Amino acid sequence: MELWFSDYHTEKVKVSVKVQKQLFGLQTEFQRIDVFDSDEFGRFLSSDGSIVFSEKDEFVYDEMIVHVPMAVHPHVKKVLVIGGGDGGVARELGYYDEIEQIDVVEPDEVFVEVCKKFFPDNACGLDDPRVKVYNADGLRFLRTKNDMYDLIINDAIDPLGHTAGLFTKEFYGNCFRALKEDGIMVYQHGSPFYDEDEESCRLMHRKASHSFPISRVYQAHIPTCSSGYWLFGFASKKYHPLVDLDAARWKKRGIKTWYYTTNLHKGAFMLPKYVEDMLEEEEREKA
Repeated sequence: MELWFSDYHTEKVKVSVKVQKQLFGLQTEFQRIDVFDSDEFGRFLSSDGSIVFSEKDEFVYDEMIVHVPMAVHPHVKKVLVIGGGDGGVARELGYYDEIEQIDVVEPDEVFVEVCKKFFPDNACGLDDPRVKVYNADGLRFLRTKNDMYDLIINDAIDPLGHTAGLFTKEFYGNCFRALKEDGIMVYQHGSPFYDEDEESCRLMHRKASHSFPISRVYQAHIPTCSSGYWLFGFASKKYHPLVDLDAARWKKRGIKTWYYTTNLHKGAFMLPKYVEDMLEEEEREKA
């Protein structure tokens, strides 16, 4: 008997992956976590029925959410990762020797343990001595932080689920206060392709663009994400993602990547017309 996992992108659209077997399944205090093994994507993890990442394409997401801001900001020393319990973001940050502190705030302790067991190539990032994992609510964690971080990465997975507080106006304001005077925040911006997801994209950009003087959006193609087309937000107090890109400095690091390049960095901010129009409309709206 064949076993298939279906990820419903909308009520009328689903993407199915043939799986060899289910490796894990548990309802935690925060979410339903399942791990499957497949021929095409290797192992993949789902949260409440939606694929979070797979072994085959996680490198795209992790590289794009880390290397884009790191190629722009000239002196990152303290980083806050909201979510990131799988360790993939911390792994990419670990390539930068100048970083002194990486705080990972992941509320679901079970999620972290599952990733350590089934996704060691990601979870190895949490073993870096500069990493400290806090099992706490990200929004509450931020409320006590002021002028502390050079970079904040919002790696939360769902604007409608248990991480909904990380997509509110209060969250963006708290991030602004927690960042130093030249700090950068990057975050998942979702996919604007389906009508039911477009509104979330609009709201996120409206809040970010009204909270930060510089707010841009960039893209990547990730097969297991909704519609395969994914956006990231870049919100900054000082540095522009293209004007302040230091490609020569980044290339000198010699970091081995599979997706990110400084040429791709530039192209990622060249968005389709319908996305540009959507973002410009929200920039004109009142906060």
